[in-house]
Amino acid sequence: MELTIIIGAILTVFEVIGIISALDAIMKTRTSQGAIAWAVSLVTMPFIVVPLYWIFGRNKFRGYVKLRHSANTRIKHLIDGVKAAFSEKGVLEAAQHQGTQALANMSDMPLTRFNSADLLIDGKETFARIFEGIDAARDYILIQFFIVHDDGLGRRLKQKLVQRARAGVRVYFLFDEIGCHKLPGTFIDALRHAGVAASPFGTTRGRTNKFQLNFRNHRKIVVIDGKSAYVGGHNVGDEYLGESTRFGPWRDTHVMVTGPAVQCVQYSFLEDWYWATNAIPELNWVPDGSNSGGILNHVVASGPADALDTCGLMFIHAINSARQRVWIASPYFVPDRQTLTALQLAALRGVDIRILLPEKPDHLMVYLASFSYYEETLPVGIQLYRYTSGFMHQKVMLVDDNVSAIGTANFDNRSFRLNFEITMVFFDALLAGKVEKMLENDFARSRRVTIADLNDRFIGFKIMTRLARLMSPIL
Repeated sequence: MELTIIIGAILTVFEVIGIISALDAIMKTRTSQGAIAWAVSLVTMPFIVVPLYWIFGRNKFRGYVKLRHSANTRIKHLIDGVKAAFSEKGVLEAAQHQGTQALANMSDMPLTRFNSADLLIDGKETFARIFEGIDAARDYILIQFFIVHDDGLGRRLKQKLVQRARAGVRVYFLFDEIGCHKLPGTFIDALRHAGVAASPFGTTRGRTNKFQLNFRNHRKIVVIDGKSAYVGGHNVGDEYLGESTRFGPWRDTHVMVTGPAVQCVQYSFLEDWYWATNAIPELNWVPDGSNSGGILNHVVASGPADALDTCGLMFIHAINSARQRVWIASPYFVPDRQTLTALQLAALRGVDIRILLPEKPDHLMVYLASFSYYEETLPVGIQLYRYTSGFMHQKVMLVDDNVSAIGTANFDNRSFRLNFEITMVFFDALLAGKVEKMLENDFARSRRVTIADLNDRFIGFKIMTRLARLMSPIL
């Protein structure tokens, strides 16, 4: 009898906590879809979901928010000094360009002139250029990745960073501890022993963040001497060179930039570094660029410390601004209701909407969720493609004939709201033309999706796609 009473009391306590947590989710979760997913799960499965909610359910990185807005931090005023240096050098774009005021307001980064950009297609070209930059560094190297493996590529990177540090170059290495959970401590120890300042991002740093595991620093950044920067989809691992037996050829895109945009990328890194270490290294804040021509660029650094959903708004703004086309390449396609509606309206007004996705999955739940959107996209003219020549991991967008974006953000809820991301938005017809040719080549290696790809599946598969979509806000 006593055991029955104890079990009943435990069940009651968990159910009460589940209801309280469900109310908390309804009040604080940013999307109705996410609120419903959490609330239903918390009430029906409190034993399982209550612990998950208090670990994964946050939608704001509270410690980072406090740091960013503290009146006592040195980092708070640094961006104003950067803007002043830009103004003095004449690299700011005075006139607003195709609705860039919205981007400037949501990201607090200026639109800059006099930049150059080189597309880096796939891993071998990307890391060849990154390693060239590291070898050429004379003052400092900033390097940040979501995933670093202790494999062939990872050890080559470690060796180069060790060599530059021993040559007197300051090296700052920032990594996401969740993305790098398999990275052995000996890897980091070797870097530190050589003089590299290496630090985890620190998602759980701070008294109120101990069980906070749902945020990721998904940025991939390399900055050399404040003069060149590399941003894109590649992490550090042999699979990104196409050497994985599971995935085969790996399709990805990075971009190398020079000019004032480098200081904007550098500021994004520095803000993360300050959160992780409470230190601000001396860096080069003098923008480098020609006095005429070049590419207009806007660096959109987004994340869960932003007042608004910057990344999601960036995509919505681009889709709403399009007149001829929007081509998006992403390994994941799990749009929220607002973004899906923007895509539907754009297609209905005659915009050429193409979404390029991988044929092979790397995350099963997100892969399954993408199928649930077929019935809401294909009938209105949105074209979906599945890349068949290996695994496709790039994060690229092309809008009309002169706007392109390359970065780290996927087309899903995690990138929209939970990850720290960075996207380079370029306003340049020549670069957009290169991106167009690159994506056309990718489409040629893909198959176009039809509604039969969903309808011909067995009922169990369709149920799984709906369940995956229901859970997507908390994946």
